[in-house]
Amino acid sequence: MEPLFILIALLALLVLRTPVAFALGGLGIILLALKGLPMVGVPQRLYGAMDSFELLAVPMFLLMSNVLLRGGVGKDLFAGVQSWVGHLPGGLGVATILSCTLFSAISGSSVATAATIGTIAIPEMIKRGYDRKFVFGMLAAGGTLGILIPPSIPLIIYGIVSESSIKTLFLAGVGPGLFLATAFIIYGVLFSRFSSQYQAMPKVDWPERIQASLKALPTVLLAVCIIGSIYAGIATPSESAGLGFVLALLMTFAMGRMNWALLKESVENTLKTTVMVMLIVAGAKVFSYAITLYMLPQTISMILTQNISTPGLFILAVGLVLFLIGFFLESLSMLLIMVPVLLPAVLNMNIDPIWFGIFFVVLIETALITPPVGMNLFIIQGVAKASLADVSKGALPFAIIMLLTAILLWFWPDLALYVPYHLAR
Repeated sequence: MEPLFILIALLALLVLRTPVAFALGGLGIILLALKGLPMVGVPQRLYGAMDSFELLAVPMFLLMSNVLLRGGVGKDLFAGVQSWVGHLPGGLGVATILSCTLFSAISGSSVATAATIGTIAIPEMIKRGYDRKFVFGMLAAGGTLGILIPPSIPLIIYGIVSESSIKTLFLAGVGPGLFLATAFIIYGVLFSRFSSQYQAMPKVDWPERIQASLKALPTVLLAVCIIGSIYAGIATPSESAGLGFVLALLMTFAMGRMNWALLKESVENTLKTTVMVMLIVAGAKVFSYAITLYMLPQTISMILTQNISTPGLFILAVGLVLFLIGFFLESLSMLLIMVPVLLPAVLNMNIDPIWFGIFFVVLIETALITPPVGMNLFIIQGVAKASLADVSKGALPFAIIMLLTAILLWFWPDLALYVPYHLAR
């Protein structure tokens, strides 16, 4: 009965809106105390949770994202993409998703992607007569690509928790990320084609197109440097994140779009987010240590493997649980709470942990655009000054596309595994 009481206690703390870091860490300390174990292990776990070179990538990618956000590079990126596809049916929607995809390859953050591209694309699309709910939903969904297309902060965290190769996880995220971007584009084009409201943009002439492309080129090259340095084996994800920050800083200063006041604001915002992330990671480490002593992961793993006979049914059950949890927990909390609990059962079922990480992140993406705590919904609501109901309704079709992608991953695992296990070798 102990595992059941632990889960009920954690759920009660979260329902009472206890900050996730303190809910996890505090409950972990209480559980250790009830076992009569010395508390000397707690500071060791807290320090060990953050004493990780791989984890250094998180604040560096966040800092780079904040510099790019305040440097206004998203405007150049969107204008460059728009010059090539803006005249097509639903062209602004295509430009929006392509811009989100490219910016995702730099930032690793769904919030930064949604805020950066949303600030530029939403006014432009609404001015052109696109349906408001559709616009809000497309930007909310496009922003989620930031945690699937590498570099991805959740994939870094998953790699650390599951002791999986972060480089392999990044490679595995390429296929599903591009597939989702393509699916969003197809839906956007079809929606626009059957809607007579929007105004098509005039085709941009070649001189203007070349000029817009040249302005966007530094941002594209930055993405190539970050991803290329990782895949070529020149740099680790953490080193690549540091390189990306330096290049982003030089680029924005050279463009005259960065000053010391904006840099200070970027650092302060990064510091706040990093502290939040590190506290959750530390709290999760203490909680994970405590529940391991209480045999919670092992018990849940045993219950699942004894009552669910096939990996397919197991993934279905896990998917339903994660989908429901996503209504109440933000993405990082979902990952840090559920991965230590589910991973033993995943390994017992002989399910590839790399594949499971991508499956998990696709469901995290879905949670980002489902109320009541979908982070991207709030970002777009703030950027567009819209109602949460309108943003949520617009995001619903995109959430369905994500769920269908999660199902497709089961029937076609090579969507995630072909690049790391075949193409990259």
